[in-house]
Amino acid sequence: MQNLNWRSEFQRLEGAYAPATMLSYRSDVEAYERWCAEQGEIPFPATVETICRFLEAQGKEKAPATVQRRLYAIRKVHRLLRLPDPTDHEDIALAMRRVKRARHTRPKQAKGLTRDFLTRFLASEPDTPWGLRNWAMLSLGYELLTRRSELVALRSDDVEARADGTLRVLIRRSKADPFGEGRAAFTSNRTAQLVQDWLDWRGPRIGWLFCPIYQGHALNRDLSATTVKRLIKEAAARAGLDPSDVAAFSGHSMRVGAAQDLLRNGFDTAAIMRAGGWKSINTLGRYLENVDDLPSLGPSFKTRVWGFEIGSLGGRSGQARRARSPQIAQASGALRAASGFPETSAV
Repeated sequence: MQNLNWRSEFQRLEGAYAPATMLSYRSDVEAYERWCAEQGEIPFPATVETICRFLEAQGKEKAPATVQRRLYAIRKVHRLLRLPDPTDHEDIALAMRRVKRARHTRPKQAKGLTRDFLTRFLASEPDTPWGLRNWAMLSLGYELLTRRSELVALRSDDVEARADGTLRVLIRRSKADPFGEGRAAFTSNRTAQLVQDWLDWRGPRIGWLFCPIYQGHALNRDLSATTVKRLIKEAAARAGLDPSDVAAFSGHSMRVGAAQDLLRNGFDTAAIMRAGGWKSINTLGRYLENVDDLPSLGPSFKTRVWGFEIGSLGGRSGQARRARSPQIAQASGALRAASGFPETSAV
């Protein structure tokens, strides 16, 4: 009967792992159970031979990282059920090595939403509440190097106005910070103004910094992480990018592009890791490997700070934007007729 109880045992993990991790673990164990049913194997307790066969079968269809995660999930169930854990056996380690060597796949890297793309995307946004929100979201996500989950998790009280007109933003929890130690990040004056313009329209009674809009009214609930990916892709399409480029953008593109811009502007990897809250230099290395137009980094260049601000941004209305940035206003006027976000659904 023990093999039927892993779902109830998983309740012990609630709060110790992120919801996305819990969903992945459940999905992985269910995939293992289905395979066992098809093969006539008993899933729990598993034998070394059963797990090896499962890993090698999965390796023919799935990425090595997925297979590795499924092994972790099987290990977790054995420990939760207090069963002998076979996953540390040398044969299983060898099976995983064969999986990794058999599939020579590089991790797919999102296209970087660099400053040039950001300027074009912001110019494409319509003069609507949705456009106002997206101006603030894209600008803030870029300057803070946020993951999409971090951006939509921001609360209104995570943002603090500073005397110099910028914002201090507390990112409370992230993928690399599961225990919520948090990191502080700072914005430019322009992005601070964009966020304030959005808050002026949104009103004070909503806890989430960014929220859905339904029929022209702000809703007091959070956005899904997929909203970030969708608004980036829609902005890329409105800006006239090739469909293959549109498809290459993801919810991580702001983080990738900002890191690439920092490298182009002479910052070393230690500074970029601190700015974006990276714990692994290998992960950052994948973000930066496509930067092939680096200048010669002389001493004076290395001591330079950002060296640029995000265009001449800000303003709630098209008139205000034109006053602050003639170039962006021209592009915005040319694209203003493009279809914005639908007013019949909360997005």
